[in-house]
Amino acid sequence: MKDGRTHLSHKLEQSVDMSGDGVVLSVTLHGGTKGDTKSLPDTLEEAQSNLDDLANDPATREMIHDDAGREVVADKGYHSNDTLVALVEEDYRTYISEPDRGGRKWKDKLDARAATYANRRRIRGNRGKRLLRRRGELLERPFAHYLEAGGMRRTHLRKQTNILNRLLVYVAGFNLGILMCNRIGKGTPREYAGLRGALVSLFSCLLDDLVRTFEPGQPISERWPRIAHLTNPFFPNRVLTVVSNLTPFSTGC
Repeated sequence: MKDGRTHLSHKLEQSVDMSGDGVVLSVTLHGGTKGDTKSLPDTLEEAQSNLDDLANDPATREMIHDDAGREVVADKGYHSNDTLVALVEEDYRTYISEPDRGGRKWKDKLDARAATYANRRRIRGNRGKRLLRRRGELLERPFAHYLEAGGMRRTHLRKQTNILNRLLVYVAGFNLGILMCNRIGKGTPREYAGLRGALVSLFSCLLDDLVRTFEPGQPISERWPRIAHLTNPFFPNRVLTVVSNLTPFSTGC
């Protein structure tokens, strides 16, 4: 700690699906002294196990392609010779940012040189740059949700098992929010309640203005006064333009 105290710490590591909306595939918890290059194999193993379970489930089998989970995108903290060689041996395709280490000596390290150069070539390509930018968006977003907003940046639970169980609950809630966004357009129950109220107001205004339409002696431009400026509950930045396409009847009614 900054004040000189020492605390037992832990490190959270997660894998995220970058081909979709950023669903968290796996979460692992490690000791605070375990480096990124040492904890990566456990995280990849957990993610691959979860993908295999999805592939074996008839309900989700069609959503998982054959090469799912075979590409690794990570920041420069995971870059090392041993890590790249091990990932190549496991048939992973790496997009790991490379730190500036200056000139490298590759004597008796031909495998490490080949893996490093292949990774360097991929991250300098257009697809590699796009994946690294997307990693910064999709991977950091869950951390902001359940570490910063959820208050899990510091926890004082005893035993890593208890900490991991609480993290799994937070991660499940994050994935549930993504599912709700895809199904109903809202990611939280509070947003859904607001959407339901907006829909009730919308239909109430529609019914009221529909009744006013049949009032005699009222111009067509004044028969729909509220709908023309009614906020769209599905897209708050847009406005319903029901009236703009209406034209008077040929009879003038």
